[in-house]
Amino acid sequence: MAEVELEKAAEGLINYFNSDEEYISLTVVKEGEPFELFNQREVAHLSDVKGLIWLDYRLWLGTLIYVVAYAGVSLFWRRKGYWRQLAWGVVGGGGITLALMLALGLGTLLNFDQLFLQFHLISFANELWMLDPTKDYLIMLFPQGFWYDAAIFCAGITAGLAVILGGVAGIYLRRTG
Repeated sequence: MAEVELEKAAEGLINYFNSDEEYISLTVVKEGEPFELFNQREVAHLSDVKGLIWLDYRLWLGTLIYVVAYAGVSLFWRRKGYWRQLAWGVVGGGGITLALMLALGLGTLLNFDQLFLQFHLISFANELWMLDPTKDYLIMLFPQGFWYDAAIFCAGITAGLAVILGGVAGIYLRRTG
């Protein structure tokens, strides 16, 4: 496919995941002819993936509400003990997050294929994710190497944020201790 069609596919996927549409319908031009990019198996799998993405959005929102409420209560009372308790919570949470991301990164580096397989077995109640890289465009667009790089990138960014937040909280604890 031409570069412009790949960009169209990427934009279509982004729009789909952020829409209320249950199923994706994405037509591109291939060899001068309109072409439905994804077959029914891929469409059904993308619907399952969209469900996981929206579950993540709801979990992130719930976590954000909890963190803001907890921090707001702590800051509202402005007691030194609450500030220190909040800082200790950030240090502890940062440490746990860092350990989990290091485990994920190590698992990715040592045996990504097994980690990827286990993720799919846990995340999906069907076998629609078992696609053929010779005929399914979803796998052609997003080969396993893409997911390997994405896992390393996400683990690295998350670990970096845990170090930064934990470090800021640790500095606060040292200065006020």
